[in-house]
Amino acid sequence: MPIILGIDPGSRRTGYGVINHQGRRYEYIDSGCIRTQGDSFPDKLAQIFEGLSEIITLYLPQEVAIEQVFMARNADSAFKLGQARGAAIVAATVNRLPVSEYSARQVKQAVVGRGAADKSQVQHMVCQLLALPKKPQEDAADALGIALCHANTQQGLIRIAGAQRVRGGRARMGKAE
Repeated sequence: MPIILGIDPGSRRTGYGVINHQGRRYEYIDSGCIRTQGDSFPDKLAQIFEGLSEIITLYLPQEVAIEQVFMARNADSAFKLGQARGAAIVAATVNRLPVSEYSARQVKQAVVGRGAADKSQVQHMVCQLLALPKKPQEDAADALGIALCHANTQQGLIRIAGAQRVRGGRARMGKAE
């Protein structure tokens, strides 16, 4: 039953979503955005770090999932996004939390079932999966989607590992007889 913090990094708005994962059930805990202010980029990075550190202290997640950087048309934007992502990762690692990374396509595939889904589809499915009464803001919905993707991925890995142990045990038993 780990509490998972999903992060959708951005230099102006960093979305966060906190869920509790129990078996195949998900429980919504909180979500929102850290909105940076001012013109100084280093100050914005500090705000992201401090905001996520507060969220980590408040909710005590056991795992963190974050979206990977994708290279868009504007290299400068990609570099700023990478730095915002770095501030988020440092907030997690300073608190000794494991960080998993997922591409936007992986998140959309896990949440919507289609890697080319748009933001409104992700919002809709996040609402359905977490039984939310209203749609969260896009960045918060993306962060919740990242947390759900991580939960699904971890659950799948556990099932695969269990199946391999069972098959491995049967194979050994067959050889021993």
